Amino acid sequence: MIDLLNKLTQTYGPSGNEELVREVIMNEIKEYVDEIDIDPLGNLIARKKGDGKKLMFAAHMDEIGLIVTYIDKEGFLRFSNVGGVSQYYSLFQRVKFKNGIIGILGYEEKIEEMKDLKIEKMYIDIGAKSREEAEKLVNIGDVACFAGDFHYNLNKVSSKALDDRLGCYMLIEVIKALKNHSNDLYFVFTVQEELGLRGAKTSAFSVSPDYAIAVDVTDTGDTPGSKPMALKLGRGPAIKVKDNSIITHPFVRTLMIDTAKETGIPYQLEVLERGGTDSGAIHLTKGGIPSGVLSIATRYIHSPAEMVDFDDVKNGIALLTAIAAKEI
Repeated sequence: MIDLLNKLTQTYGPSGNEELVREVIMNEIKEYVDEIDIDPLGNLIARKKGDGKKLMFAAHMDEIGLIVTYIDKEGFLRFSNVGGVSQYYSLFQRVKFKNGIIGILGYEEKIEEMKDLKIEKMYIDIGAKSREEAEKLVNIGDVACFAGDFHYNLNKVSSKALDDRLGCYMLIEVIKALKNHSNDLYFVFTVQEELGLRGAKTSAFSVSPDYAIAVDVTDTGDTPGSKPMALKLGRGPAIKVKDNSIITHPFVRTLMIDTAKETGIPYQLEVLERGGTDSGAIHLTKGGIPSGVLSIATRYIHSPAEMVDFDDVKNGIALLTAIAAKEI
């Protein structure tokens, strides 16, 4: 199980460049589903047929990244962010391009105060001595992602891109675990979530489910100096009540809570004051789709070293599997 999560997180896949991640997922699930489709935007939609309610699960394949906007005469790369890149998490980190080229994020002047850090004053150093040398390796429009290694110790996983390869991993495991179910199940691995929930909008429109559940990461309140928040690592998967993009539908939220209680799976309730997930787009599709979210408490989101407790992941998989198998 851990090896698959390692593979998913370490696969290159910034927003708009999800094809390698999609290939990994497709190879993992093709023997366990009845249908697989790739829609025009690049979402991977897998179906396990049933005669009951149409239920959609969604997790996004993309990760945040840096897009090259200019190469100066000394060979340094200027860039813009693709998604929510933090200047505080980025400074002096390694980044990786699709062709394997590694760069270091530097800063153009001496840093006096961390609060004054600005993305526009950063550059990527790939070791080139000139624009001509750099252009042999990297072009305008190429996108890099963080190069954060995968580690597992003390039952904690840390890596880049747990947001949201973790959700993809969980859905893969649910697909493999499901044996008997009456619901008509759609597992959607979406694109471009980090740029505004774009893949969720189109896939929800085409699937048109009766209910939907997004699977993603969320913040915690269990580190020194963190803003008070009810969520902690190791206390179970989180059932969302509200974030900045959705107030979850009472029916779906109650379904998730009741199923957790019936199966004895520990859970937490989540109120996230900022941010959102694919459910924010799904629930506003067509005439409205009742939607909820299962979240995994994660430290250091959008950094090269996000961290989760693997027990939360396993309990999240068990809860999703029970929901998918439950007659709605």
